[in-house]
Amino acid sequence: MDLPRSFTIRESGHRIHNPFTSEKLATLGEALSPPPGTRMLDLACGTGEMLCTWARDHQLTGTGVDISTVFLAGARARAVELSVADRVDFTHADASGHVADEPVGIAACIGATWIGGGAAGTVELLRRSLAPGGTILIGEPYWRIDPPDQTTVEACHASAKEDFLPLPELLEQFGELGCDVVEMVLADQDSWDRYAAAQWLNIRRWLDANPDDGLAPEMRAELTTGPARHTRYQREYLGWGVFALMNH
Repeated sequence: MDLPRSFTIRESGHRIHNPFTSEKLATLGEALSPPPGTRMLDLACGTGEMLCTWARDHQLTGTGVDISTVFLAGARARAVELSVADRVDFTHADASGHVADEPVGIAACIGATWIGGGAAGTVELLRRSLAPGGTILIGEPYWRIDPPDQTTVEACHASAKEDFLPLPELLEQFGELGCDVVEMVLADQDSWDRYAAAQWLNIRRWLDANPDDGLAPEMRAELTTGPARHTRYQREYLGWGVFALMNH
């Protein structure tokens, strides 16, 4: 049970595995201002940057769950680096079925709502771990601009236009799921660039070090086409944000 190797190669230098910068992640934490001691569950936590930095900055405690052994090793090392290893722990598991042993004040899934079959299913999954009055955090893409054709849709990692919603409709969907939207922090084109362009450098460095690896042709093809695809499609058409929700 693990992520495909191509994924961990692509994001091997990332601390945040989505189009957020460290500054945006800090902005979200400051906006929520959780009370010290708040317990957090982070499903598909990656290398644990949100949990670790918020444990440092806001004295949270909590658990991160991820399917990637490589990312979890990075998360544990980051917890030690930030001197919060006594406040957070990390579990290797399929996050799609994970429910906290005790209710938490923040239940999060940032940019991996496939674990619940989409935003609606992920909200329901996170609710199963949430304490009364707690906050759900969902990271989700949306259409910045209406995609003109199927080529654009697929270049933005969707199979159909209906896979993503425009931002107002996404916020309305959260309301239909019984949630109030109480905060949001959105990625912008610059933070998309930081996420995507850093992948190109990770891939190039890996290719230089592993020219005979069986995965090299696939990664070379991705590096050859990725920059133009990002700037032509994803950068223009696809938005992304983290939305803080509270149950009605």
